[in-house]
Parts: sequence; structure tokens; C-alpha cells
Amino acid sequence: MVGWHTAAIPIGGAVPDVVAVTGADGFIGSHLVERLVADGHRVRAMALYSAFGTRGWLDDLPADVMADVEVVSADVRDPRAVREFIADASIVYHLAALIAIPYSYRAPQSYLDTNATGTLNVLEAARDLGTGRVVHTSTSEVYGTALRVPIDESHPLQAQSPYAASKIAADKLAESYHLSFDVPVVTLRPFNTYGPRQSARAVIPTVATQLATGGGPLHVGLLTPTRDFNHVADTIAAFVAVGSVPAERVVGRVLNAGTGVETSIADIVKLVGEILGVQPEVEPEDERMRPDASEVMRLVADATALRDATGWGPSVTLREGLHGTVAWFSDPANLARYRTDRFVL
Repeated sequence: MVGWHTAAIPIGGAVPDVVAVTGADGFIGSHLVERLVADGHRVRAMALYSAFGTRGWLDDLPADVMADVEVVSADVRDPRAVREFIADASIVYHLAALIAIPYSYRAPQSYLDTNATGTLNVLEAARDLGTGRVVHTSTSEVYGTALRVPIDESHPLQAQSPYAASKIAADKLAESYHLSFDVPVVTLRPFNTYGPRQSARAVIPTVATQLATGGGPLHVGLLTPTRDFNHVADTIAAFVAVGSVPAERVVGRVLNAGTGVETSIADIVKLVGEILGVQPEVEPEDERMRPDASEVMRLVADATALRDATGWGPSVTLREGLHGTVAWFSDPANLARYRTDRFVL
């Protein structure tokens, strides 16, 4: 466990409240930690225990950021560890989850254990400790293929993958703990977040890393599905917004975070190719395809409720965000972290 650096406590001033982040070692979590520190918070960050002593993307954050972060190696599936982790935190941002959809077909029990039971552990701890607010992370995948667009929070939930089912279970647990025990939880439902440090299991890193290496045909899945791509900076701004506005505006609610702009995977391939100055030779692969009835064909957000409650709105256009993201993935030091010669579940 990393202790608090003295710089985290202003001399002669009040000690900032502790803000806890589960899943802090991941893509979105690490960006959230950076933002919270920049905003002056003391952050307690949960990183999944590793015998190698690694702490995911937290290991890549600048030393001056990590000086204000207490890293706790733990597992969200362990209720005692979760309770100790939350302890005196004034707010918990719960991001810990298994998220790779293809792997959920192979290991559905793992997804239920982490995504549903892990969320139960967070909610139960928050209930016992009287935590001031829990921000629970959902996903647009719970909506399945859009039955109407844009998708607002009243859209039916459709479990088209074991991953989606586990997240629906988690969302409903959050709802039930608010209604049954008055736990102050708000569920943020980001649509497809992208940006630096994202796993290659997502489409934009998959395309960017393959094209940056110039190693032959671009191996992809289905090109026709559409998504609502939200830059990670905007997703983080949404987390901060629902965590900081007065409780009566957001607690007990589910709120979408998305741009309202619909983009196909084929268009993503084209845009990334234009940025890199290459003409992709596309080669679809069966192993990258979801089962027919499991593929989510269309997602586009209606984020009106989030905007009305917090004033949040996206600030990064897709083209702007892609330029910065592709530049990050194209950096040889970053590109070396990714395996472009194989399909990553």
C-alpha cells in the first residue's frame, strides 16, 4: 500500500476528503484518477492484485500524480477487502469490471462473479458505512441493438451477451439498494469510450495498432455495426459531474453519457486510415465476429437527462479525438505494449 505523500495535504488547510476508485488500474479508471488528483482530491485506488507487483495503467501515471494516490491491491470480489477499501471514503467511483465481450462467451461465471457480485460487495459496504455517494458504472451494451434511436434511459434492456447480462444484474442491484436501503447511488451509462491506454479488445485500438505497424491486411470483425464513440476525457467529465452535483439531481437515477453521433465500424477504419495516411486492406475474420443474435448492431445515445441534471456535454469531436488517440497508439513506446499479430479477447 502506498502511503499519502505530504504534498497531498495542504499546509494550514483542510484535509481533502478521500475519494475511492475501484478498477483504477484500467483504461477509464486511470484517467479518472488523474482527473480527480488534478481537481485536488486524495484518491484511494483499487488495483487488482498481481504477483508481479504491477498496478496496471497506474504504473504509467506521472510521479506527481501518484504522490496523491494511495494504491490498494485488492479484488472487488472479496467483500472484506472492499469494505476496508471504501472505509472513510466520501464517494466511491465503482469501475471494476470484466469488460471484454468475446471472453464472456468463454467464462460467463467470471463475469457474474466480478460484475454482479463485485457490485453487490460495493453496495453492501456503502450501505454499512454510510458512504456519501456511489457512482456505479454501467454500459451501453445493456441496451442491445437499438429498438429506437436515439436511446434514452427508458429503452428496454437486452442481454445479448453474458457480459451484458452481468452488467444488467449489476445495474439492477444498484437500483434495488437505492430503493430498498436508500443507498445514494447513481448509475452512469457511458457509450463507447475510446482514447489512449485502451485495451486492444476495443475496435479503435485494434484498428490503430494494426495500421500503425503496417503488417499486412487489417483483421477486423463486422464492419456494419454503429456505435456512439465518446472520448475518454468526456467520459471522465461525466463521472466527475455525477459525483459532484447536488445529490437530488442524480442520486437514484440512471444517466447516459454519449455524443448522439452514430458512426459505423467501417467509417472508423476509414478515418484511422486517413489519419495514418494509409489505405487499409480489410480482411474480416470469423473469430472476431460475435454470434449473429449476440451482435449489437446499433447504438446511439440520448444524453439529455445527464445534460439537464449536470450541464455535461461532449467537447471532443470524433475526428479530434481520433487524431490524438491514433498518435498515442502510433508512438513506438506505446505500440510495443500491444500484440498486433493475434486476436485479443
